[in-house]
This record gives sequence, C-alpha cells and structure tokens, in this order.
Amino acid sequence: MERLDRYLAFDPETGVVRCEGGVSLADILRSFLPRGWFLPVTPGTKFCTVGACVACDVHGKNHHHDGSFGNFARQITLLLPSGETVCCSREQNADLFFATVGGMGLTGVILEVELQLRRVETAYIVVDYVRTGNLEETLQTFHEKDAHYPYSVAWLDCVASGRGFGKGVLMFGRHAAPDRLPIKSRHNPFTVTPKRTKSVPFDLPDFVLNPVSLRAFNSVYYRFHPSREGVVTDYDTYFYPLDSILQWNRAYGKRGFVQWQCVLPYENGVQNLVRILETAQKHRTYPFLSVLKRMGEPSGGLLSFPMPGYTLALDFPVRDGLFEVLDQLDRIVIEAGGRLYLAKDARMSAETFHATYPQLPRWQAIKAQVDPKGLLQSDLARRLRMMEVLK
Repeated sequence: MERLDRYLAFDPETGVVRCEGGVSLADILRSFLPRGWFLPVTPGTKFCTVGACVACDVHGKNHHHDGSFGNFARQITLLLPSGETVCCSREQNADLFFATVGGMGLTGVILEVELQLRRVETAYIVVDYVRTGNLEETLQTFHEKDAHYPYSVAWLDCVASGRGFGKGVLMFGRHAAPDRLPIKSRHNPFTVTPKRTKSVPFDLPDFVLNPVSLRAFNSVYYRFHPSREGVVTDYDTYFYPLDSILQWNRAYGKRGFVQWQCVLPYENGVQNLVRILETAQKHRTYPFLSVLKRMGEPSGGLLSFPMPGYTLALDFPVRDGLFEVLDQLDRIVIEAGGRLYLAKDARMSAETFHATYPQLPRWQAIKAQVDPKGLLQSDLARRLRMMEVLK
C-alpha cells in the first residue's frame, strides 16, 4: 500500500485533506505542519499509514479529549473483494464505515481517506510534569487535571512495591502559542531541528533486562523527571520519542518483546489495575515500559478498542512463562468488562476476543455481506476465528 501515497485534495481553509491510504503520518506532518495543520490524533509513531490508522482506529494521548482516529475520518473509499469501489461515511453506507473503522483491514482495501486536520500555531508542545508517589495519587491527579489539557499520559514504575506501588510521572501537554517559544524560534515556529537518529546495533543479551537493571532504570527515570510546569518541547520529542532510535526492539534481545495493552472500565478500574500490576509482580514478570492513559467516548467502530476507562500498555521481554502470566491478565480484563488492543495483539486467544468485543456479531454480518467468500483474511483473523461463532 505504500505506493498509494498521493494527496488528492486539500482545503487550506478547513484543513480537510483527501489522500490515498498509503500516505504516512510522517508525510502529512512534513507537508502540512509548515502550513499550520497537525494530525488530529496520533499514535506513538509517525511511521504508519493513514489507511492503517483507520483500520486500527488508533488513539493517542488525547483520547480523553478528542477520541480516536476514526472520529476525524470524514469519508473512506474502499475496494471490496468483488472489485467494486465504494465510498462510505457516517451518512453514506454507514454500516460499512463503522465496520471498517477498527475493522483491521478485513472489509476492503482502504484506497482513500478524507481526514480532518487540526489547526496549530507552532510545532511545539508546552508540557507540565507531575511526579506522583503511588497509584492512588497517580489516578487522582489524572482525574483532577486531564480535563484541562488536550494531551495526557503517565509512565508507571511497575517494579515499585509497598508505599511506592504505582508511582509515576504524568505528562500533560497542549500546543504552544508563539509567545511561549524561545525568542530564536519565534521567527520560524514550525521549524524543528531534525534529530540525529541512533540505532541499537545488535540484540542485547537476555540477562541485561532483569529486575535489578529495571529497578535501577526506573529509579533514574523517576529521579530525573521532577514535577515542573511550562516545559517547551518540539512535537517530535513529545509524541514520537522512539522514532529517533532505529531498531530499538533489539534492546529486548533475540526473543523480542510483547506489548500487552488493555482498557478497563472506570467502574472498579482502580481495583482491576491493582490486580494486573500485582499479578505481574507476583510472578516477577516485570514490564520494561509501562504507559497509562485515560480514555473517553468510543468512535462507533464495531471492533474499535477504545472505551471510557483506563488503558494500560505494558512491554514485556519474552521469557519462559510469560504467556501463562498474560493469560492470567487476560482473565482479569474479561472479568472487568474490558478488552485488549487488536493492533498490538500477538497472542490473545479466540475465546478472549469473542468474550470482550460485544459488537462482533454485527461486524460479522457486514463482513459476510461485502466478502461472502472470505477472500480477505489475516493471521490475526484466523487466530481469533473472527468469522466464526464460538460455542
């Protein structure tokens, strides 16, 4: 799909761009940020395509405020398995639209997307940092503050126990006005100095990531991020910290890593977060990176991941016994009425998927209409038996 990378139309007054599905988020930033337009929603990397962002209904640090990518997709042009080209939106072929937003590419090939961009005055973000001492304080700070910021995210220390259990660093951000920039940057508020890319040159040995080294890393990160306000940083640093590190996955060793991401409803959400973190600690299965965000209302996508609640993303180095622990975490999510993120899933069972996506039967009916022969498949769809009715 990367060859379908053309812009087809742009309205400089409204910020609506129509592009082919293979246009990347990096392409959009390169083309439209200098004109004062930013992405309405962005995940943690800009190296993904617009079509993929629709298919996964990706979310970002502003879901509590703005929702997911599908909220800003005004129209989608699909190539169906029959060879027919169809346009869909909230008003036209709405069932197909909502089956495609978050539908993991299984309803048709996304040829074109009409996307609403966001007006900004600079390429910079003003960030307020808040360091918390435990999970209760972390969640309380979220609820008190994030309604006042379009962007919010928290790093958690998942190794700490006792009084420091769930301590973290919260980062609240908003787009900077020109008068918040250093004087030297005000003349070119959309110009950001390109970062020198680094690379992890080889796979690190498995023993490098262990509870002792992870505890030391968390201690350093926590110490070097005190509470402070009004820190001005460029958009690349705030939204895409890993994009400047090539092959960063090698830091997890040859066996790689699994990112496990769930969303838990607010009802009993604190207790269920505690259960997840305590279960991982009990089995000494410590994530190397832990990110917590709050989510708002869903986009309407039938298989979209977001729902009101807490979303927790944990990066686990692959070790013996990891998948058995993740199965236990899955059961907590099922009991809580939550779900796992399809875009990052590598090992969820079909039973877990069917138990946590209540709109699946409606999606299956639409899928059967547009693809009666089941021509569009994926490894994910086969593993999760997405077109079957489980007994």
